[in-house]
Amino acid sequence: MKKYSMETIVGIFIVFGLLCIGYMTIKLGHVSLLGDDSYSLIARFTSVTGLRVGNPVDILGIEVGKVERITMDQENQKAIVEMKIKKNIKIYDDAIASIKTEGLIGDRYLSIDPGGAGSPLGNRGTITETQAPVDISELIGKYAFGEVKKQ
Repeated sequence: MKKYSMETIVGIFIVFGLLCIGYMTIKLGHVSLLGDDSYSLIARFTSVTGLRVGNPVDILGIEVGKVERITMDQENQKAIVEMKIKKNIKIYDDAIASIKTEGLIGDRYLSIDPGGAGSPLGNRGTITETQAPVDISELIGKYAFGEVKKQ
């Protein structure tokens, strides 16, 4: 009888451990089992230098999503950025999306000014106002070689 109680305790411990591993896998992998709690938005940029899939999307300094996909529109010569935004965040059709850098040489992130005067964007909505990233190395090069003029 004592042998079976020890095996039962070990079995319960193993099942509990597997449940913990499964939970952590879902949480750390950002997998949603009961439905998606986000929606997609699209923005078109002239340049997305330094932006990568998985980079954060911020509104007012708060992370509200991630960059999901970056593709190219051959016809219009624009970079298309698809992002996932949390469902409870409203972004309007007069929003402005810009690519910024964390610190002087940090990672890039997508910053959105959510607007508010227009109508809310739905799933697969497009942000029309965009700003490409500032190229710091190009600015430093212009300054170093005297191409920047004082006014």
